[in-house]
Amino acid sequence: MRTIQFLLTFMLVFSMAANAQSLVVTGQVTDETNSPIIGASVTIKGTRQGTVTNANGNYLISVTKGKTLIFSFVGYENQEVVVNSTQLNVKLKPALTTLNECVIVGYGSQKRMSVTGAVSSTSHRVVSAGVSAPSPHSNYRNRPNICQIVVTDNLNTEEYGTFKENRFVATSAEALSTFSLDVDAASYSNMRRMINQGQKPERDMIRIEEMVNYFSYNYPQPTGEHPVNILTEATVCPWNAKHKLVRIGVKAREIPSENLPASNFVFLIDVSGSMQSANKLELVKSSLKLLTNNLRAADRVSIVVYAGAAGEVLPSTSGADRQKIKEAIDNLYAGGSTAGGAGIQLAYKIAEKNFMTKGNNRIILCTDGDFNVGISTPDELENLIESKRKTGIYLTVLGYGMGNYKDNKLQTLAQKGNGNHAYIDNLQEANKVLVGEFGSTMYTVAKDVKIQVEFNPQHVNAYRLIGYESRLLNKEDFNDDTKDAGELGSGHTVTAMYEVIPVGVENTFGGVDDLKYQSAKKLKSSPTETMSDEMLTVKLRYKKPNESESRKLEVPVLLKSVSKEASADLKFAMAVAMFGQLLRESDFKGEGTYHKALELAREGLDNDSNGYRREFVRLAETVKQMEK
Repeated sequence: MRTIQFLLTFMLVFSMAANAQSLVVTGQVTDETNSPIIGASVTIKGTRQGTVTNANGNYLISVTKGKTLIFSFVGYENQEVVVNSTQLNVKLKPALTTLNECVIVGYGSQKRMSVTGAVSSTSHRVVSAGVSAPSPHSNYRNRPNICQIVVTDNLNTEEYGTFKENRFVATSAEALSTFSLDVDAASYSNMRRMINQGQKPERDMIRIEEMVNYFSYNYPQPTGEHPVNILTEATVCPWNAKHKLVRIGVKAREIPSENLPASNFVFLIDVSGSMQSANKLELVKSSLKLLTNNLRAADRVSIVVYAGAAGEVLPSTSGADRQKIKEAIDNLYAGGSTAGGAGIQLAYKIAEKNFMTKGNNRIILCTDGDFNVGISTPDELENLIESKRKTGIYLTVLGYGMGNYKDNKLQTLAQKGNGNHAYIDNLQEANKVLVGEFGSTMYTVAKDVKIQVEFNPQHVNAYRLIGYESRLLNKEDFNDDTKDAGELGSGHTVTAMYEVIPVGVENTFGGVDDLKYQSAKKLKSSPTETMSDEMLTVKLRYKKPNESESRKLEVPVLLKSVSKEASADLKFAMAVAMFGQLLRESDFKGEGTYHKALELAREGLDNDSNGYRREFVRLAETVKQMEK
């Protein structure tokens, strides 16, 4: 009898364990014509956890076996499916209506200019009366018995800062080019989000230097006294064969994670009403729990939240008490207005209270950037962050969500707050930023990093810095240690590229006349320039994290170093730059095409252990198809 009871108990426990099995479920959501539905919601019933379908209607979600998934899209009937396998394809049916009813469905988009001058999109609503709501993937004009009224709602209020791309500069007029070496990569993942939704990204979303620096490159570690290393490579420009392209690579010393100093983290979390959707607060919570899993006992975490007001929900807690930190994260819910400025002020106060003199002190801000109470404009936020910059506390800005994302504000915060900016569009990106790149994201080895390039007018007619428009500095700023610049984290690789017009090749992009009082003959009379075989010299200044005086490195690039065959890394970087210029419809895209960008990218797939480069190829192929 006892044996039977034991067997029954065992079977019951086994059954419960099997039912609690966590599955990674994938599949495709389509409409009645088998066309993929882009942006359909897939949520776990009874929770706020979920995801959305990509440009192919595909989705991926982690869910416990036996739970129910709800599939929904405006204009279609919701469908609930119990999870029993890892593959689940769903076909949604149009929502049926009577003849005198109106069904509102999302359809189409229209550009508008926001008050900051940035381009975003405004959603249309098609109010339809008839047998069924029209499919966004079909031609609703051919459907019988359907009337349509288009109403415009400002549902999409995303904001992006506008900028003019760098132009060619005549070396005879200005031989020095100076910029801050930052390593943000938010533009790439934000671009990916748009492409996966079946939309071509707006041009102001595209910051080419951030796209190039999303990827790591095979640069050797620094071996000397300096924590950074300069590497250069020059080749023929792939979109203009008469020009040269020079790559400047910088590698920061990599410190093993076990040797990183203890961290004093403040998680600053936006819990306002705008953060309610699954790809915002719920994704924030999942992201921070990934980071929490990798904390050490010496690390400490405080949690500050803000909505209509700001408050501390978790005092400084040891990383060893992971369960307590996770419970505090799980208990967060969204609602109310957005007092972001008050939240930032409180976070700095908490970080200063728990400051580690020899540690890593950092605020991790998670938000969609939609501040609407108190300090909220980019200028106000810039002044606030600049006032906190000398505290020794760094700022990491993680952007989330869509529809009201304020990229311009988050860029300001990251650039002015001695920090970095990433856009988290899915849990895989959160894992990349917060786990895979923990050291480079969270621990600074060099601050106020500046680059100044001096071009030799004997060999360079004109030059153009590709990207970095928001990071340009005056030439005098290079030697001014009071001027703020970018930060490099442990193991970071940073890449900048110049397109160079050699002497003897005409500058067809608005070059200037010869100077009347500083003639070319006078320039050629200098014996050092005449004898030099240097095309340019790269100079870099940086400060150690706890120092106020900069140190300088200097590396020349010889004319003979220009190679016809670029390395795999440079080919890939050039492919990303070409792709970015095409998306921006750049004046300098030359003979670049999506086909050429794809060819170059495929030749540069060598260093791709994580598959990020192959993902870029897939995205580029998708945009190429959109252009047909």
